[in-house]
Amino acid sequence: MSQRGFDLTQLRTFVAVAESGSVSAGAERVFLSQSSVSEQLKKLEERAGQPLFVRSKQGVSATPAGSRLLDHARRILAMSEAAFEDLQGRSLDGELRIAITDYYRPHDIARILKTFCEQHPRLKLHVTVLPSSMIDSKADDDTSFDIGLSLRLVTGQPRAASKRSGAASTVVRREKLLWVCAADAAPRPAAPYQLVLLPSSCQLQRFVVKLLDEHKVPYLISHSASGVAGLQLALKAGLGISCLNESSIGGGVVACATGIGLPALPAVEFHLLPGRLGESEHVSNARNALMRLFA
Repeated sequence: MSQRGFDLTQLRTFVAVAESGSVSAGAERVFLSQSSVSEQLKKLEERAGQPLFVRSKQGVSATPAGSRLLDHARRILAMSEAAFEDLQGRSLDGELRIAITDYYRPHDIARILKTFCEQHPRLKLHVTVLPSSMIDSKADDDTSFDIGLSLRLVTGQPRAASKRSGAASTVVRREKLLWVCAADAAPRPAAPYQLVLLPSSCQLQRFVVKLLDEHKVPYLISHSASGVAGLQLALKAGLGISCLNESSIGGGVVACATGIGLPALPAVEFHLLPGRLGESEHVSNARNALMRLFA
């Protein structure tokens, strides 16, 4: 009897490539060489009996069959992970409170959290979106949330340790920070820039204003949004420019051209806050599981 079904390793590689948009980026995520990834994808397509990717110089994109398999693959991998965790005695149940900055992969975060819930079906999840400054300030307050994920600028300074646990946060992702604008409304150099910003409670927006002031770049604040989603809409509408990390740039918004007088920007990192002293094993196990997904 011929073998039916798919190989989990090939599915994991397939998902990594599909989500990252290129073989090279996918290879980094699964810690394999590009040639090994290409070989796995070839075998998976042979098993599926049809192409799963359209390949171009810009990377890869899923075919209709690839998109259908991607949905199945995510569920299969989540169920496999859930079964393993259960047999290892690490299956999660009860309730868990997570605080997440809205700069973190806004187009993917719902899928990531859905995968987490599928891996731990007995867990009741409560998610709150908060400014990073608020997440950091409440890091040692166990009445606010159990696990926090915040954004920080890469300044070269050592990461601060938690006041209670003494441990430093864990970097799960690093991204470029870019000046962005509407795809059809590129700003011109030497004119006062129209800025689209979040409230001053956002550390990233405070940094932008300070940076422009230091470089004596003329600007006017044309629009103030309450969150990243509103910021994206204002940018898409052509109301001004702002800065966003790569994964939060939405459709109709592009990186501004270089050489128009805007200062260079640092990178940003997403930090998973450390556990508190006396933290339950339940929360520690959840943090470890989330760390793999957030990365």
